[in-house]
Amino acid sequence: MRRADRLFQIVQLIRGRRLTTAQWLAQRLEVSERTVYRDVADLQYQGVPIEGEAGVGYRLGEGFDLPPLIFTPQEAQALVVMTRVAQQWLDPALARASESALSRVLSVLPAGQRHAAQHTPVYSPPWGLTAEQQPHLQLWREATQGLHKLALVYNDAQARTSERTVWPLGSFFWGAVWTLVAWCEMRQDFRSFRLDRIQSITVLPQTFHLVEGQRLIDYLRQQGVDPQALAEGR
Repeated sequence: MRRADRLFQIVQLIRGRRLTTAQWLAQRLEVSERTVYRDVADLQYQGVPIEGEAGVGYRLGEGFDLPPLIFTPQEAQALVVMTRVAQQWLDPALARASESALSRVLSVLPAGQRHAAQHTPVYSPPWGLTAEQQPHLQLWREATQGLHKLALVYNDAQARTSERTVWPLGSFFWGAVWTLVAWCEMRQDFRSFRLDRIQSITVLPQTFHLVEGQRLIDYLRQQGVDPQALAEGR
């Protein structure tokens, strides 16, 4: 990686986290911590408002904007592949948004790089979510963001049907199956529901409030999962 690309990556990585250590940056960029210290010092000297110090961590000051993004060929190919997967495994709204975002990225690439990215030989066959599952996933996501309760009709592994009122908290993709995590009013506990076993979803007018002990972060800790690591894909 060229040094200019590494400096750009450092700013991007620090921007996306509340506090970033030199050790973490060194691991992500595959360089020594000494190199990270030197690069951060150079960025600070050039006027990039990186706050913090070696041994503690860094964060980016508010109001700083980067120049237009420049993508490497591999980054452009990765975006193409991710969009192809999104078409099959995300809800319709997010699938359309990913396609729109990709179009913007491709529009600023040089012609040769754009052609190479568009012809990346990695595909996601059309065997993803069914026509029934896609809108269910979208309703779940939108209700999670809007804090709306949901009424579910659900079939469990033994084909027993139940009706639940749940507080949707998050969605998890396992490669071929989505599971949807919620606080279940009937069980007064966290429950996971497989998307392909949900018979119907109805968005209720009632909303819920995230309280300690009933949040997604509480569920993750209960499962022994580090929420920060999960958010970063580690």
